[in-house]
Amino acid sequence: MGDIMANLKTFQPEYGIAANDPLLHLRSRAKGLMVNACAHALFFCKLLSATRQKEEDCEGAPAGSQAFKDNQRLKIGIIGGGHLGKQLARTLLHLGAVSGKNLQISTRRPETLLEFQKLGVECVYNNKQLVGWADVVFLCCLPCHLPHICSDVQDSLKNSCILYSLVTAIPLTRLKQLISSCSILRPQYKFSDNSSFHMWEANRTVVEALKDPAVIQTTCPCSSKKEIVVNMKWLAAVFYAALNSYSQQHFSYTRALGLLNQVCFPEGNATTPSPLLVCENFINQAFASSLAADDSFPWFDITTVQLKDSPLSQLLETNSSLQEIIASSYCNMVTVLPTKTEDFMTSMTKKIPLSAVLLKPTKSLNFQIDRISTSKTEEASSTDSGDS
Repeated sequence: MGDIMANLKTFQPEYGIAANDPLLHLRSRAKGLMVNACAHALFFCKLLSATRQKEEDCEGAPAGSQAFKDNQRLKIGIIGGGHLGKQLARTLLHLGAVSGKNLQISTRRPETLLEFQKLGVECVYNNKQLVGWADVVFLCCLPCHLPHICSDVQDSLKNSCILYSLVTAIPLTRLKQLISSCSILRPQYKFSDNSSFHMWEANRTVVEALKDPAVIQTTCPCSSKKEIVVNMKWLAAVFYAALNSYSQQHFSYTRALGLLNQVCFPEGNATTPSPLLVCENFINQAFASSLAADDSFPWFDITTVQLKDSPLSQLLETNSSLQEIIASSYCNMVTVLPTKTEDFMTSMTKKIPLSAVLLKPTKSLNFQIDRISTSKTEEASSTDSGDS
């Protein structure tokens, strides 16, 4: 019997990709997408960690103990232990100051994740347990597995838990139907017209790439040098999610805005004066004028923020000064590496006075945004459905 791979040179063991081979371009594109996805997930987790309280009740653990510190940090879950799930876990552990005790991975083959188990990460096959424990859950599974996963975890999902989908084949509108949640983040990526992808050809891991300042700048959502573009509505939703975190702690909207500005625009973070975010940047003026000083922000529907125009997304698309400062803040957050004894959250809470008790919101309000035309809504839905 003849060798069926005799004329298929790409399947031969000695085959190597030449400099002008189309496969090299495709591999570079895939590598660029992976680096960008991990960088943006890292930025989101660091921003959300900065909104956490300095102290909260920790049963059975005295204040100041390691168990106390681990309990009050952001709890992150990953569903899917394949290539994407592993790269994301390495990024969070090595660059995000995430303790192994505050990261869980659910996969069909937990025995293949010995690397992470040695770092204290709980690796099991129990999606319900993971979503009931985590504050943020990253979906890194295969598209064909997602409907079953959503059906399985729907009843165990906490109201405050944020789902962050990296499953590109499932649009946001479909995912919202599957999971029946309004707290879903899903970045959409497209390649710029002048993408060369030479930056992603280097033979280095995602963690190594994200230690390169040039790579960090390229992955920045507001950078003018980006080759892979993330939708601006995703960036707006990241900030709305941060405000939801403050509302969960029953902070007034004035205090929430003050803390968010301190986190995102610390003094000396840009060469130009920081344009402080105000209430009207997030909700319409009529609703903002009805808020009393001690009222909290409404509970924002962050899926709607990504499907329709919101005050913040419109501001981000038109205000170049704000884009510049957010770019600077993004680069500082992603490139600052924590020490062994002081993580990112601790350094941020030294600057930000946060209350001591975590309170659950007593009310959940639908996000009120200005109406937009039906054509814009249909356009947004059509764009999302066609994304791959």
